[in-house]
Amino acid sequence: MADNHADFIVIGAGPGGYACAFRAADLGRKVVLVDPRASLGGVCLNEGCIPSKALLHAAQVLREARHAGDWGLSFAAPKIDLDRLRSKKDGIVAQLTGGLSALAKRRKVQVVRGTARFSDAKTLDVDGKSWSFEHAVIAVGSSPIQLPGWPQDDRIWDSTAALELLSIPKRLAIVGGGIIGLEMATVYAALGSDVTVIELADQIAPGADLEAAGILAAALQDQGVTLHTSTKTARVESNKKQLTLLCEGAFSGTLEADAIIQAVGRRSNAQGVAPEAAGITADERGIIAVDASCQTSVPGIFAIGDVTGNPMLAHRATHQGHVAAEVACGHAAALDTNLIPSVAYTSPELAWVGVSEQQAKAQGLAHAVTSFPWAASGRNLASGGGDGLTKLIYCPDSNRLLGASLVGANAGELLAEACLAIEMGATLEDLALTVHAHPTLSETLAFASERALGTLTDL
Repeated sequence: MADNHADFIVIGAGPGGYACAFRAADLGRKVVLVDPRASLGGVCLNEGCIPSKALLHAAQVLREARHAGDWGLSFAAPKIDLDRLRSKKDGIVAQLTGGLSALAKRRKVQVVRGTARFSDAKTLDVDGKSWSFEHAVIAVGSSPIQLPGWPQDDRIWDSTAALELLSIPKRLAIVGGGIIGLEMATVYAALGSDVTVIELADQIAPGADLEAAGILAAALQDQGVTLHTSTKTARVESNKKQLTLLCEGAFSGTLEADAIIQAVGRRSNAQGVAPEAAGITADERGIIAVDASCQTSVPGIFAIGDVTGNPMLAHRATHQGHVAAEVACGHAAALDTNLIPSVAYTSPELAWVGVSEQQAKAQGLAHAVTSFPWAASGRNLASGGGDGLTKLIYCPDSNRLLGASLVGANAGELLAEACLAIEMGATLEDLALTVHAHPTLSETLAFASERALGTLTDL
């Protein structure tokens, strides 16, 4: 017999896991939430999304201070106190994790510290103690991919180590030009590092609109970041003095660095819970197949978040967590959309949702494109913004919105309107005829729509 019994047990307390646990508790289930960490929130809150945004805010303040002279404002050169900056970041994380613990307590969710592994389809082992369950949810997230053949060196960081902010290297190489790599480039360039980004694909932010990614690339280069796309890091060598990267491709040669960040993606942690013991099969990447209701092939066991594959994003995991809890509680629920927004919180921000122009072409999808340049946005210019773009992909027959890409200040916030428009089947007319406040950046969505309709007077 099991030592303990759980009516509803969630393995992993990240954004998907705690959202699932809290939703199940709200629906009347007795919930157990298992995680080895001392605090709730998973990688996102403790080591990823939140601490990175805190550092990105500090980086933005530094950039604005350095350009204040353009506005006739003079400040002394900024002095960076790493200890205080790190303390501020950690304080924000502590405030949020404390809030989550209070929410768990108020919902009477039992939090168990430990590492869980399946013994069979109805039993878990949690650090030597056996737990039986009615329903279980796998929500153990992912870990940074470690590139093979690299030397073991404390100067080679993954994203977690980079966010610890132990030092500001004079020369920093970032291998991987996706969202994580670009955000780290934004932070460390502002803090004073000489940053080089090496990306295997032919553009930074692979998957994003090519034109929008190009605007971000130009902005990063203006900030002193060197970008090498279509370039492979063939080998890394280390000695006491420095790290050396041997590169092949569009850039062929060597790069010397004082630190390197590996930012080439993440890998599912599913194997750590021994899913095969429960009869669940994970593929070679550790991905567990689920249906739209987040149910695995084994009745009573669900999987959500990064363990279910791309996109590995917190907001997708949260929605899946709600679905799994509701289905387990007898409700009809599903996440039947591929419409998951993506945001790179760089300077400027890059955000996209739905199909891009390149994807529409590759899929042979009937489409048309309209856009509005932020150089014509009064709010953008008055706020010190540079080059930016709002680009919409739409059906030429119905004018229904199919996708959107934005690059500029607060692009991630503006993306929500496009997400809702696509979900609701909105047309360009709907966007254009909705009265947007002036002057705002949100107007650029209406202006891009008006441009396609032939009614634009602001360009």
